Amino acid sequence: QVQLVESGGGLVQAGGSLRLSCAASIRTFSLYGMGWFRQAPGKEREFVAGINWSGGSTSYAESVKGRFTISRDNAKKTVYLQMNSLKPEDTAVYYCAAGRGETYTYWGQGTQVTVSS
Repeated sequence: QVQLVESGGGLVQAGGSLRLSCAASIRTFSLYGMGWFRQAPGKEREFVAGINWSGGSTSYAESVKGRFTISRDNAKKTVYLQMNSLKPEDTAVYYCAAGRGETYTYWGQGTQVTVSS
């Protein structure tokens, strides 16, 4: 059984920052790649950031490069998404995902991020 729980979402003004956390109940957490996705109103779910099992390799959507940073703490079984210089277009429900390799199998319930102008 795998369970992912996101936290840290909220309302922030444009230019502000938020840090999302995802706590994973995975026995072998260090073997899983982790990722963040988001879905904005009227749009399909999109990839935001990913990190491999060791944390040594990361990837980002072009729209968030230079502003967002994904990281993980395997001892705490937690993955983070630091979001800086937030824009109104970042408003979305953010989902944490876990999987082996490049395929994500497990998903959290999501946390709302709203950026006001």
